Amino acid sequence: MRIAVPNKGRLHEPTIDLLERAGLHLENGADRKLYADTVDPDVSVLFARAADIPEYVADGAADLGITGYDQVCEARVDNVEELLDLEFGRCRLVLAAPEDGELETVADMAGKTVATEFPNITSNFFADAGIDPDIVEVTGATELTPHVEMADAIVDITSTGTTLKMNRLAVVDEVLSSSVRLFGRDDVLENPKVEEVRTALASVKQAEGKRYLMMNVPTAKLDAVRDVIPGLGGPTVMNIAGEDGEVGDEKVAVHAVVNEGDVFETITEVKKAGASDILVTEIERLVE
Repeated sequence: MRIAVPNKGRLHEPTIDLLERAGLHLENGADRKLYADTVDPDVSVLFARAADIPEYVADGAADLGITGYDQVCEARVDNVEELLDLEFGRCRLVLAAPEDGELETVADMAGKTVATEFPNITSNFFADAGIDPDIVEVTGATELTPHVEMADAIVDITSTGTTLKMNRLAVVDEVLSSSVRLFGRDDVLENPKVEEVRTALASVKQAEGKRYLMMNVPTAKLDAVRDVIPGLGGPTVMNIAGEDGEVGDEKVAVHAVVNEGDVFETITEVKKAGASDILVTEIERLVE
C-alpha cells in the first residue's frame, strides 16, 4: 500500500505529523527522498507535488493520496473516492475583481477575461452559472494579473484574504471550499489495509481537542459526579481494589473523555460533587 503525500509547501509538515501521530512512523525520513518506508512493512510513502497526487493515485503510482480537495477537483480524475476529511489546510477558491471596478457579480464576468491556476474548476463554475468568460491559465502571481491588464478578474486560493486586500481585490463569489482529504483509487478500496490507514488517521482527528479524566469517587457520590461530567456517551465506572487486593464497594474509579475546553469547569464541578485523586491526560488517538 503506497500513500502519496505532498513533498513540500504548507501541506507537507502537517501531513507528515499526522502520519506520525497515527502510528505510521517514517523509518528513513522525509527529506529529499522520493519514497519512504514506514513501520508497517505493508505501507510506504511517495512524495510528490500536491497538484500531481490525484493523477499519481488515479494512474496507479500510489494507492492512497493526501492532498487538497481543490487539487482533486482540478485533476478531474474519475476513479478516486474521498475517504476522510483531514480538516487542515482549509482555504477557499474565490472569484475576485478589483475593488474599484464595475465587476460585482458572477454575471458581470460575461465576455471578460479571468486568470487562474485552476482552469478546470473555474470552467465548471462558470458553466454552472451559464457564463462563458475567457479563462487564462497562469502559473503564479495570479492576483497581479488585473493590475497589468492580463485579466479583468481572477479565481484564486485564499485562506485569510490578506493577499487579496493587499492587491486591492474584492471577493465576488466563492467558487470552492477546500481542505486536505484522504482519497483512494476505486480498485483498492476493498483492501483491508485501506480501512486500517483510514481508521488510524481518523483516530488522531477524533482525539484532537479531547482530554481523558480519571478520578476516584465515593459510591454514595457517584450519581452527583455523573451529572456534571460532559463525557462522550457517559463515564466509565470501575471497582477499586484495596491495599489487600480485595475489591471494595466504598469507592469507584470514574474515567471520562471530555472536550479540552470543558476540563477546567469539569474538574471544579466533580471535586465539589465528591471526586478526588483527579488526573487529566492527553489522548493521542480515539477510535470510535
